[in-house]
Amino acid sequence: MQQAVVDAGRPLPQLTDPLEVELQVSAFVGPFADNEELWEVVVGHLREVPSRRSAALLTALGHLLPGRPGQWAEEAARQQDQPRWDLGGLTFGECWIGDRSIDAGYLALLCSYAYNDAPHAMVFMIDEISGGLTRHAFLTRHVEEALGRLKQQVRLELITAEAAHWLLSRSYDRFERRPGLGASLDVHQTRLVARRRIRLAMN
Repeated sequence: MQQAVVDAGRPLPQLTDPLEVELQVSAFVGPFADNEELWEVVVGHLREVPSRRSAALLTALGHLLPGRPGQWAEEAARQQDQPRWDLGGLTFGECWIGDRSIDAGYLALLCSYAYNDAPHAMVFMIDEISGGLTRHAFLTRHVEEALGRLKQQVRLELITAEAAHWLLSRSYDRFERRPGLGASLDVHQTRLVARRRIRLAMN
């Protein structure tokens, strides 16, 4: 498993788009994100074998892994060269919420972000009937198009980033306690991307 994680980080030094870095790392790291024993070994190995790949993977893990493993990776990354992309440049934009709990049973939430001048958004469907679980979560670079499509389906209202991500935090907590309740594959693949934004907004 350790070798699989290290091998999965092979493309990271060649990337220039920080969002692509987040998505790739979230997709392959997500299933093991809470395995502290694994990350202690992986971070130790990457620290002992400095390279462009080690630096890139440690930097990404430092931003995306929760808790102590993220701290270990962040500390180890400081001892190596920084990659070409910068995950620290993430900014928050508008957030919109629409309630279809009466006729369809879900909350729709769109949160927008940007890296430099390149916007993107995450769209979440929160199942109100099943206790507020996140059922669908996908990322798009076409923010205005996604917002326009949502407005055709539900009446949207602006919501602060803090309020939106507090709602997401509660929803993801429930999802992570009950991961087998039919969430889409996109929820699993983008979980660390979403969780990172929740942490930043809540802090």
